[in-house]
Amino acid sequence: MPKIRVVFYREDAGSVPVIEWLDTLSHKALDKCRVRIERLQELGHELRRPEAEYLRDGIYELRIGLEGRNYRLLYFFHGRTVAVLAHGVIKERVVPSGDIDKAIARKTKFEQDPKGHTYQED
Repeated sequence: MPKIRVVFYREDAGSVPVIEWLDTLSHKALDKCRVRIERLQELGHELRRPEAEYLRDGIYELRIGLEGRNYRLLYFFHGRTVAVLAHGVIKERVVPSGDIDKAIARKTKFEQDPKGHTYQED
């Protein structure tokens, strides 16, 4: 299977929730997140536990652990060749339903206007 294109979801107002969340992380955590994103690019739909997991309603999580903390990047697929990073969270035992619901809402908006909700670097 070819590489997957990984993009960041962009809100109507122009903010990019996952990039803003990544900016709050330590350098070590950020590096581990980058590695996991690269694995998603390489393996796409084939990425499995312990690196990724299906949650519900088309939402998956990239799983990152560091020093007892559980970082999660929630994403969804758009077609067969694009993965959209929609939400980031540090979780305790499970990803809170509210965080999954945010990712689902972003998925719905993205599907209505993929170009308008895709972050493009200037």
